[in-house]
Amino acid sequence: MNIVLLFFQEGGSYGIITAILPFVFIFGIFYFLVILPQKKQKQQLQELITQLKINDEVVTNGGIIGKIKEVRDTSFIIQSAEKSFLEVGKSAVVGKKAE
Repeated sequence: MNIVLLFFQEGGSYGIITAILPFVFIFGIFYFLVILPQKKQKQQLQELITQLKINDEVVTNGGIIGKIKEVRDTSFIIQSAEKSFLEVGKSAVVGKKAE
């Protein structure tokens, strides 16, 4: 409470602006270096997931690599070995397998 009163007594609104300005600057840098690229990456992954089709090879967040055999509303059926079929959620897919 005393700190707020010091801002009003010593500099009026100018004191408050100079006190808040560094926080605004730090948030701006944080937004452009962390939040914006993360949003862009998430959007690209969502686009990739919607474009996946049968016989595409994908990697899951658990490290499973497999070929898509069936596309469902919220999941994929992937074949990871000759007779091994797994149902994984679309949110578990982190990308296509690098060729």
